[in-house]
Amino acid sequence: MDYYLSPTHTQRFDLEIKNSQFITTVSRTQGRAAAKAFIDQIRAQYPDANHHCWAFVAGAPNNVHLWDQSDDGEPKGTAGKPMLNVLQHSDFGETTVVVTRYFGGIKLGAGGLVRAYSQAVQEALSQTESENVYPRVPVQLKITYSLLGKIEYFLEQSDIEIHNKTYTDSIVIDLAVIERTWPEQKQALTDLCQGNLTLIEPDNE
Repeated sequence: MDYYLSPTHTQRFDLEIKNSQFITTVSRTQGRAAAKAFIDQIRAQYPDANHHCWAFVAGAPNNVHLWDQSDDGEPKGTAGKPMLNVLQHSDFGETTVVVTRYFGGIKLGAGGLVRAYSQAVQEALSQTESENVYPRVPVQLKITYSLLGKIEYFLEQSDIEIHNKTYTDSIVIDLAVIERTWPEQKQALTDLCQGNLTLIEPDNE
């Protein structure tokens, strides 16, 4: 897939099941540190809740190294795992979901908890305002000073992100490019510089 979905902002959704309140908060988080910080933020926001169960896919959906989940005191496997399962099958990435539960006095049982936490995340994601996120890859561009003006103008008109510039005997610009649009942009840059540039890409490092 060329892109995945991610929340445009932090959003909250409420669900009541057998007197228990399930408050689902969804936010865009890039990386584990951001995901954990968001979870801590929700804990602080609802300090008197019984549980803060969570799951995150904190990068692109296919990056299993950025998946994680927690039952936060609910019986093992009844909250975090089903939440993560819903998230994994949702086309969302860079996303953390926290379900805050206020116990209502009626036990739901293991099966009931799995259904409740799954439903809380499914309903929340179905209503979450999201945007398309296009995966990027790092590219390093090396040019002479005489080409800087042309290159800067080109980059300003494009969807390419500029992360850093290093000035020595030449100029090295660290870029983050969208994979699907890069081949055409690469050709345009090469034509603009009449071939007088050096590109270091992930494939040829």
